[in-house]
This record gives sequence, C-alpha cells and structure tokens, in this order.
Amino acid sequence: MAVERNFTEQELVRREKANELKKMGIDPFGHRFNVTSNSKDIYEKYESYDKEQLEEEKNEVIVAGRIMSKRRSGKAGFMDIQDRYGNIQIYISINDVGENEYELYKSCDIGDIVGINGWICKTNTGALTIHATKYTHLVKALRPLPEKFHGLTDIEERYRRRYVDLIMNENAKKLAVMRPKIIRCIQNFMDKRGFVEVETPILTTLLSGAAARPFVTHHNTQDLDMYLRIALELPLKRLLVGGMEAVYEIGRTFRNEGMDPKHNPEFTLMEAYLAYSDLEGMMELTENMYQTIAKEVVGKMIYNWDGNEINLEGPWKRISMTDAIKEVTGIDFKKEMSIEEALKLCEEHHIPVEEHQKSLGHIINLFFEKYVEETLIQPTFLYGHPIEISPLTKKNPEDPRFVDRFELFIGGKEFANAYTELNDPIDQLERFEEQLKEKDLGNEEANDIDMDFIEALEYGMPPAGGVGYGIDRLCMLFTESDSIRDVILFPTMKPRD
Repeated sequence: MAVERNFTEQELVRREKANELKKMGIDPFGHRFNVTSNSKDIYEKYESYDKEQLEEEKNEVIVAGRIMSKRRSGKAGFMDIQDRYGNIQIYISINDVGENEYELYKSCDIGDIVGINGWICKTNTGALTIHATKYTHLVKALRPLPEKFHGLTDIEERYRRRYVDLIMNENAKKLAVMRPKIIRCIQNFMDKRGFVEVETPILTTLLSGAAARPFVTHHNTQDLDMYLRIALELPLKRLLVGGMEAVYEIGRTFRNEGMDPKHNPEFTLMEAYLAYSDLEGMMELTENMYQTIAKEVVGKMIYNWDGNEINLEGPWKRISMTDAIKEVTGIDFKKEMSIEEALKLCEEHHIPVEEHQKSLGHIINLFFEKYVEETLIQPTFLYGHPIEISPLTKKNPEDPRFVDRFELFIGGKEFANAYTELNDPIDQLERFEEQLKEKDLGNEEANDIDMDFIEALEYGMPPAGGVGYGIDRLCMLFTESDSIRDVILFPTMKPRD
C-alpha cells in the first residue's frame, strides 16, 4: 500500500532535479568518494600560510561535505560545505571545472552533499578556501534545510529530528562529540585502577538493584514475561563472588517513569564494584574520577550548571542525612523516636506519608527530600541513610538503624549512589523479605527476592564498595547542559500528532 504524501513546491523541484541527474547518468544518491582531508586538518595546517605561499605551493586536497551556503555570480561562485568538524569555503569557476561540472554546481541546492578536488588558497580578505578543480555530485537532498539563521526553533522537533539539529546547530554536534570523550576518559580512569569492564544481561526475570518501576516485555519462545533491567548491581556482585574483584559496566538501563529535563526512561548507568573497599574508597574513587574528567576532557574545574556555579575542586563536603536535616529543620532524627512521634512531625510539617512509608527510615527520607536535597549545591557526599530505604547496603556497625551508603549531590540533584556492600546472605534475605512486605503495602518500586543472588552470597562475597553513576546527568554537568535531552542523541519522545 502506497503512503500518501503532500510535498511542498521546493520538495517537488528537488525531486525533479534528482530525475534530471538520473537522465544525465548520475546517481542522485551517490557512491564511494575517496576523501583525503577535512576542514579541521586544513585549518590547522594552512591557516598560518599567506596568500602568495599557498598560490605557489598549490597543495591539493579532496574533501566532501554538505552545502550550507552558495553565492554565484556569472561563471564563478563560492559555497560553504560542512563536514563533521565544521565548514570550509569552496571557490568554483567554469574555467577550472568545465562547463558540465559547473552546470551541476549551478543546479545544486543547499543541503546537497558534494565532493571537491582542489588546492588550498586564500581570498583577498584572507579567508582560507579550496580552489576547486573538480566538482562531484554525491547526494541530492530532497528536503530543504531550515532557514540558516533560525534552524529548528521548536525544541521538541530539535530532539525528534536530531539529524537536522546536528546539521544546523553547532553546539548539538559539540555535545555529541564531547559525550564519548567523557566516557572514554572514565574507561581509561577505571582501567588504570585495575577494573575490568564487563557486560551483564539487559533482560531479567526479577526486579532488583534499585527502587524503580520496570518496562515489561515478553519472551515468546519461553512464554515468559521479562523486565528490562533497572540496575546493574546484582550481576556485577556475582562477579565479585567469582573472584573478579574489580569490575564495572557502562550500559543502558530502563525505568518506566516520567520524563523531565533531568530524567529519560532509557538512560546510561555506570556501576563499579571493588573487593576489599568500602564507602570511603568509593568517595575517593568518585571525587578523583570527576576531577580527572574536568581536567583531561574539559580543562576547567568550575561549571555553570542549572543556574549554579559548581566548583569541583576538593575536598568535597561530607555530611550525614540526619545532620543535614537537623541543620535545616532543627529536628534530630538520630535520637530515639517512636513511629507515632515521627508521624506527628510529618503532620506538623505537611508531609504526606503513604502506607508503605510508615517507618522511621522512610520518614527521615521524606524530610530530607522536602527540606535538604535542593540545598546541596556544591559537591556533597550525603551518607548515613536509613536501613529501610537501602536494602542492599551493609548496616553501620555503630548504629544499625542506618547503613554505610552515600549519595553524591551537585546542584541539588543526585549524581551518584554508593554502598559499603551487604555481603551477609542471612541479612540480605531478611532485607528482601522486608521489600516484599512493602510491595504488598503498595510500593511499586520494591525489590523482588533474588534467591540465586542469595546463593551466590552463601559462597562468600568479599567485603566491597560499590557505586553507581548516571552518565547522562554527569555529561549534563560537564557540558553545562540544562536538559538531559541535549546529551542523549535520541531521547524518548512522544509520537508526532
């Protein structure tokens, strides 16, 4: 069944030009073209040359790119073409390329992709230029680009049609290139510390490793409902049991939750686990990793992000959750307190409490989220979480109501989550059982019981520290981007109307 489409006048003209190319024996959509140089190399190598030196040497290059502008007068003209590094100016004359190729140039449109053979020169105004000796049509663009000075003004369309955004928006391309540099820096940093990068399953039959709602899928052959993973934790800790001792993974993770400038349902998570380490070790690893990225990739320590000036110079602040709440509200949750007293405090402070949150630990967390979280602007390690909200973390030996866990907050947002890992299989099973009770009370984010993981712990997992990082949010900070959609090339979008 043919799809009905309504073309604009411009689109119809471009399709007719594509047909004319076919009649001339030229494939409108091109073939291999042997490129020898690019705009970045040309500028780096020849920008310092003067006009006379370039005309004397006539250094030859072959480039290719998309036509971004075109200025023609009679039998000669200029155009700018864009490759992955930027724009380069082309001078083209009928006297150099011949009548047939010049006719191709005359009929080309903004957005077409072309190949140019030529030599490096400078114009009278000093603009570095390629003097074309051969013009090759490569690809006919059947749709016009947005207007040069406006681009894609609809933000939703920018993210939906990222390919156009990358053409028209220099910053979009800069961010796309910066992200893999950040990830490569992280990998090099971890590799130098002896960690091994691994891969673990995306499909799972159990919810574990985080508090989140899942995406559900179905395995046809086994007639089995499965989840897209919400975390990487338990498979990686199984590798500690197996003796790998220092492992990490950077991988896609999926949480069936809302979308906003700081959250995307499909995101990149990094988790790392180090045998014989603990919470302190993960703090040192985290602070060092962020500062390494700042120095090696970006080259600065101060960032303007989300309306705040963030300084990554250390040492970073460390404060317990109860002390942070006391600083803001005056309430000391470290003191012994009954659930009735805690619920009364919630009522006085207008904090709603759901049925599964009627425990002291959940109430402490509710106070933190209301009064403290958004105040943690400079990098802060917030530690000492209640046991009820940390089912995979080792208890604090001095106060078993709390666990050895930290969250890293920057600009009032969570950037990392780390534990002194729970390796007691008896305690772990009890925590899982408590999670099932919460699920029965309506907590849709509670964990399942993973009996295979319990069995793994029964073989003995070494004491360990573990940490997880949201890579997208990390990239937002280092690129000073306000929206997570700026650092994900293809963010989750609603369908077009």
